[in-house]
Amino acid sequence: MNLKEANELFRRAIIKAYFEPQLLKMDYRKSHVKHPSISDDGLTLDNNLHIYFDVSTGNDYPDGDEWFSVEYIFPHGIKLPDGLKGPDYFTTLSMPDGGHYWRHRELVRFKYGKSKKLEESLEFLDRKYKELSKGLHDSGVVNQLD
Repeated sequence: MNLKEANELFRRAIIKAYFEPQLLKMDYRKSHVKHPSISDDGLTLDNNLHIYFDVSTGNDYPDGDEWFSVEYIFPHGIKLPDGLKGPDYFTTLSMPDGGHYWRHRELVRFKYGKSKKLEESLEFLDRKYKELSKGLHDSGVVNQLD
């Protein structure tokens, strides 16, 4: 097993053994939405925004066993207000059928040297989810889905 494979295996284990169970305890649930490039299931709190863990991102870092990316997906190809577009909020994610979803990516460092910061990373994931979800609700785009 090479370093890239070992880091991916380690990141997947941390996600499956810690992050997913903790988020489920916080009232998140399995998502029914499939991500176009991440095969693992996602999680959702409100069925509007969905979280997916990207275990391959982080391979480019020398301390790749300390990082993963999380994608927050708004799985609708509707128009978003300009205030919700851009790297601080949402960018497009092309779909195989030619459409698009909206996504926000965050690089999460869950370990610093010898001390693990899992709880801080978990709080960050939840806080970011709620921030993005609030932006979607406040803008009125969620109301367009009904």
